Formats: sequence, C-alpha cells, structure tokens
Amino acid sequence: MLNRSIHFFELTGLVWFIPIANLIAGKNPSEQIKQLVTAIGVPLIALIVFLFVWNVAAKNIETSLGNLPGPAQTWEQFQSLRDEHQAARQREADFYQRQYERNEKRVAEGKEAKEIRPYTGAPTFFDQIFTSLYTVFVGFIIATLIAIPMGIICGLNSMIYTGLNPLIQIFRPVSPLAWLPIVTMVVSAVYVSDDPLFAKSFIISALTVTLCSLWPTLINTTVGVSTIDRDLINVCRVLRLNWFTKIFKVVIPASLPMIFTGLRLSLGVGWMVLIAAEMLAQNPGLGKFVWDEFQNGSSNSLGRILVAVFVIGIIGFILDRIMLSLQKVVSHDKTQEIR
Repeated sequence: MLNRSIHFFELTGLVWFIPIANLIAGKNPSEQIKQLVTAIGVPLIALIVFLFVWNVAAKNIETSLGNLPGPAQTWEQFQSLRDEHQAARQREADFYQRQYERNEKRVAEGKEAKEIRPYTGAPTFFDQIFTSLYTVFVGFIIATLIAIPMGIICGLNSMIYTGLNPLIQIFRPVSPLAWLPIVTMVVSAVYVSDDPLFAKSFIISALTVTLCSLWPTLINTTVGVSTIDRDLINVCRVLRLNWFTKIFKVVIPASLPMIFTGLRLSLGVGWMVLIAAEMLAQNPGLGKFVWDEFQNGSSNSLGRILVAVFVIGIIGFILDRIMLSLQKVVSHDKTQEIR
C-alpha cells in the first residue's frame, strides 16, 4: 500500500506527500520530518514573504484607479467573481425553468409546446476559463498533429531537415501579435458560412496558438529522433520491419522523452500566446476578460485583473504537471523526476 501511494505521488508530481506517507508508515520519522519541512515549510515561508512584500508594496503604489490591490482585496474580488458566477447559473436555471413551466401549461391547455430558447447571458469569469482551456486544447492538438510527424521525418532524413531548418528558424521567433493580423485576414476570407460551426474569433485564436506553439515540439521531436541509438535502426533493417512498424515500435518509443519535453514547452507557449490572441481577436476567454476589465476602468478592475493573472499562472502550472505526469505514464523512462 505504501509503495502504491508513493508511486501515485511521484506520478502526479505531489512529491511533498511522500514524506507524509512514509511518516504514517513509521519509516524513519526524523528523516521524513526533515524532508517534510524542506518540501512544504520552505515554499510556505517563501509564499508568506511574497504576500507580505506584495501587501506593503501595494499600499505605496498609486494608480489612476487608486492603490494597487493587495492580497486581501484580490481575494475579495475572487469571491465577488465566484458569487457572480453562481448568480448567473441561478438566472440560467430560472430562465429554463420558466420556459418549462410555460410549456407544461400550454400542453395542459391542449396547445403545442414552444421550442426552448437558449440562454444568452454574458459569460462569467469561470465560463471564460473553460473557454480558454478549450481554445488552447484545440490549438495545441492541431500543433501536435503537425509537429510530431514533421519532426519524425526531419529526424530520420537529414536532407529534409537541412531544407526545412532555415524556415523553422525564421518562423519560430515570430510573435503572436505578428501572426494575428494575417490569421484574421485569412480566416475572414476563407471561413465564410451563413451557419458557422465555430465562431471566427475562436478559429483565429486557435490557429494563432497553433502557429506559435508547434515549433518546440517540432524541434525536440527532430532532435529526439535524430539521436536514437543507431543500433536500434540497424536492428529494424536486419528484421526488415516496414516503415510504420519501425516508427511506432522503435522510433517513437525511443524518442518519447524528447517529444514530451517539446509538448510541455509547446503547451506553455500556447497558453501564453492564447491570452494575447484572445485580447486582440476578442474571443471569449481570460484574455478578453483582462482586456474588458482594463477598458472598464472601475475601482474593482485592478483586483479582477490580478485574479486573472494568478488563475492564468496556476492553470499553466497545472497543465505542465499534467503533461509531465502523462510522460511518466507512457514513457519507458520512469526515472525522470517531476519538479
């Protein structure tokens, strides 16, 4: 049971719980307490110092909207956003409930029930969090489907890599702010429909994420494939494995650590790019939320923007942990630490 718990904590990156599990099992208590203090106590002290410095600095920074919000004011705005979300969900439930009641009354009178109209209320802060996650997921998946096959081809064929490398190095550092106008014009010209499946703003944001996030995966996949032990490639030739078998049984498993390193970097880049893309494309999400609050200029705007900043950072951290845990699940290399 202890070994399973430790394996779970290592897999999910919750390594600070390992000393607790060992302590409960009575395994070298003094050493486990020392590790626990190091794993939890030191970060906790750093957090307290950060909150103290933030609180002191906030009182001395005057903006056009008043003092910079401190930790307490930022937490109050988070609670306000949570309350607004709950109130919006209640209004939505009441909206549908009224329609159901009207339809039940019409049916009782022998009339035909009317079609249920969708709720069109403004998205809340938490709604926009899920919108951003959905957008970055779509952009990241598209980037992955392009980058990994291209990386494998470049890694196996030095001639193709030599030809594509200048293009990769040119486009890799391009800012999302440069891509966005081009993507906007192309999507507006190509994606024309009277009844579109997706909003144009969503397509623009997702494609911008794709264009900016595929490069780390492409480069790391290329490096991972090109550095595979040549003995493995020679074994494939001796066994006369077909191309697909060689790729899926030898090349991809051997280069998984590098591929996942690229995926982690790509997801981080995509999450950062998304915020800027949502601001300019006005696609509902955290980026648009930040921009709307900035434009609003109310006394609560700074606090709400700070809430969004912390949420963006926490989500980025969680996404990175998920990718690293997934790497440990599927990779043959189980020795890599989660940090």
